[in-house]
Amino acid sequence: MPLGQRLKWDVPSNPLDLLEEWVSANDWSFDRHSDCELLAEVNGHWCGYQFCVIWQSELSAVFFTCHIDLRIPEKQYPAVCELLVRVNEDLWLGHFDLMAQGQGLIFRHTVPLRGTQGISIEQLEDVVDTATQECEKLYPALQLVVWGGKPVGEALAAAGMETVGEA
Repeated sequence: MPLGQRLKWDVPSNPLDLLEEWVSANDWSFDRHSDCELLAEVNGHWCGYQFCVIWQSELSAVFFTCHIDLRIPEKQYPAVCELLVRVNEDLWLGHFDLMAQGQGLIFRHTVPLRGTQGISIEQLEDVVDTATQECEKLYPALQLVVWGGKPVGEALAAAGMETVGEA
């Protein structure tokens, strides 16, 4: 029998309780759908971002997504996929995914908490700040590719994003 099945692991308290306090203290619009899901809106420079945070107690992990509300025409999928591959190469935390049927993009990251005393406010701030900053950096290049018809390399250069290599 694996060790994890023989021992009762200490499951951290629900990290969404702490997140709710922090979001509320920042006067951000939010909705707590259940004990395991919280939605919040954060204003960025280019647009507003919708965060969805899910607590998965069975895995002892917090799943974050940050949605960029932008419809992507089907003909632009290949260019957007190339853009995301190039941008994801440089990310240290999380990654971008293209949502099905052109419904937009998400930045996603999971924080595993097994074996910890729970999530800290600093960890929550880091994930939200990183997601917002990375979305803010991506947005201009995304606009140039989707609506400006610019090649990915040109859009990245114009948006001031540093990438390494070719996709």
